[in-house]
Amino acid sequence: MENIIKVKIYTIHSSLHNEEILNDSTIALIKSLEGSNIRFSFENDLEKLYKDSDLSLILVQSGGSENLFLENFSNFKEPYYLLTYGANNSLAASLEILAFLKNRNLEGEVLHGDSKYLEERIKFLAKKPAKPYSKINLGIIGKPSDWLISSDVNKEKALNIFGINLIDIPIEELIITYNSLNEVDNPDYWKKVKFDKKEISKAEKLYEAIKIIVQKYDLKGFTIRCFDLLTSVKTTACLALSKFNDEEIIATCEGDVPSLIGMYLLKNELDLLSFQANPSNIDVNQNKIVLAHCTVPLKMCTSYSLDTHFESGIGVAIHGEIKEGEATIFRMNSSLSKFFVESGAIKKNTYLNNLCRTQIVCKFNNLDKILRSPLGNHELIVLGNHKEEIAKLLQKYGLENN
Repeated sequence: MENIIKVKIYTIHSSLHNEEILNDSTIALIKSLEGSNIRFSFENDLEKLYKDSDLSLILVQSGGSENLFLENFSNFKEPYYLLTYGANNSLAASLEILAFLKNRNLEGEVLHGDSKYLEERIKFLAKKPAKPYSKINLGIIGKPSDWLISSDVNKEKALNIFGINLIDIPIEELIITYNSLNEVDNPDYWKKVKFDKKEISKAEKLYEAIKIIVQKYDLKGFTIRCFDLLTSVKTTACLALSKFNDEEIIATCEGDVPSLIGMYLLKNELDLLSFQANPSNIDVNQNKIVLAHCTVPLKMCTSYSLDTHFESGIGVAIHGEIKEGEATIFRMNSSLSKFFVESGAIKKNTYLNNLCRTQIVCKFNNLDKILRSPLGNHELIVLGNHKEEIAKLLQKYGLENN
C-alpha cells in the first residue's frame, strides 16, 4: 500500500469574484483527486503552510490574484507550485505569477490539467526532497576567476534547492597557511615519476595547505581561484585538485561554483567521478568536441604523466589518458535552473602543445546547444552513458533540460 501524501493548500483570489462560486470550483477540483493516496488540507496560516506536509500548494482561485500573491511573496517559499482549474481566469493569473517568478530566476510550476495528470504530478513533486542533505559545506576559496563572469551562484538558492551551504574563504587564508608549512617530502608514488621533484614538493605542500582549510571548515568540496597561486606561491593547484577528487572531496578549478555543485551532485547521488574541462574546439557537423584541462581525477585515467601548467609553464599539471568509450557530457547554469546533458563517446586522447594537458576528443549529439545557449565556461565529462539518470536527478530538483 502506498504511503499517504499530505498536501497543504493556501488559497488566493480577487475580491471581485463570487466567493461561493470559487469555493464550488475548489471543491470540484479536490473531489476529482479523491480516491488517490493524496490527502488535502487547507491552511490559512502561512507560517504553518510548509510544516508537516509533503507538498505545499498555492491555489490560485481567480483572475486578479496577482497582487495578492505579491503581498505575501516574502512568506512563500521556493519552489512555488501554483494549482489552478479551468474557470474564473485561474490559469491566466497563475501564468502571470509564474512569469514574474521566472523573470527573477526563481523556480515554480503551474499545476493544471485533468485529474490523472494532476495526481501524477503531485505525487512526483511530493517525492522531491526540499533539502536532500542535512546541510553540507562547499567552499569557495577566493572568488570566481575574473573571466568567469557567469559563475556566481545565489547562496540561499543553493541551500534551498540542494541543502548546500556555500562558504566564502579568502584566498589569502590559503596563502598564509601554505607559507606557514615546512617543505613536504614527496610520497613514494612520485619518486619514479620523471618530473622536477622540487615542483612536485611545492604542489604537495599546497595540497597539505588546502587540506587544513578543508578540515577547518568541514568541507565536502571546494572550488579555488587557482590562477592567483601562480604569482603568490609560485605553484599550481592542479595536482591537489586531482588528489582531492580521488579522495571524494570534490574540487574544481577557477572558482567555478556551478561546476563544483554539479560535480558534487554527480558523486554524492550517482557515485560518478567527473572531469571538468574547457571546450577547446567544436565541430557541429561531425558532432565532435575537444575538451582539455590541466587536472583530472587519476581514478578516471588509464595512465598519466606530469607536465607544467599550460598557460603559465610553471608548477605541476597532469596529462591523463582517459579510457575511450561511452561518456556523458553535463553542465548546469549559475542560476541553478537549467542543465545540459548528452551521451556520446570519448574517441581518443591527444597531447597537443597548444592546449591544457589532459585532452580528449569526444562525439556528442546536439553540440550546437553549447554554441547557441551555453550554460558556462566548463563542461563535465563522466565515463559511461548516464544521460537519463543525470537528467532525472536534475529534474527531481526542478531544473529544466536546456
